[in-house]
Amino acid sequence: MTRTITVAPVRKSVRVSAAPERAFEVFTAGASRWWPRTHSISSSPMVEAVIEPRVGGRWFERGEDGSECEWGKVLVWEPPARVVLGWQLDSLFKYDPDLVTEVEVRFVPEGPNATRVELEHRCLERLGEQAETLRQKVGAPGGWERLLESYAATAADSNRQAGALK
Repeated sequence: MTRTITVAPVRKSVRVSAAPERAFEVFTAGASRWWPRTHSISSSPMVEAVIEPRVGGRWFERGEDGSECEWGKVLVWEPPARVVLGWQLDSLFKYDPDLVTEVEVRFVPEGPNATRVELEHRCLERLGEQAETLRQKVGAPGGWERLLESYAATAADSNRQAGALK
């Protein structure tokens, strides 16, 4: 008898002071502005976090020395409503091209200049015995929660700056 174990997804959300279009743009094209440099898997200090804007696009970091470390790929690209990223890092944050868990990010309008950003990191059971370890790491305060707080602050600053230019 084969047993299937399902691991609960990690769900986080944050309210952003920006319209969905700007919120999406800051999350994707502006990832380098909000992704903490401490959340790097490279041996070279990270200078850029990149999400290529298309299905099949790469999700990676670039180091000071020009090296690139893959994190995953873009599975769904639907601006400004949602993006689904394939997370291809194991519980030790090592890239595994044969592993794909999913990070879905939805941008839900909440008035004229606000968006609720909902993140779900799912399919963790694909990690097998490592699943709960990764779930605890990305679900901890220093995981997706910290990343979304940094993102929300950057999105709000970006929105203020755009308003000042009008």
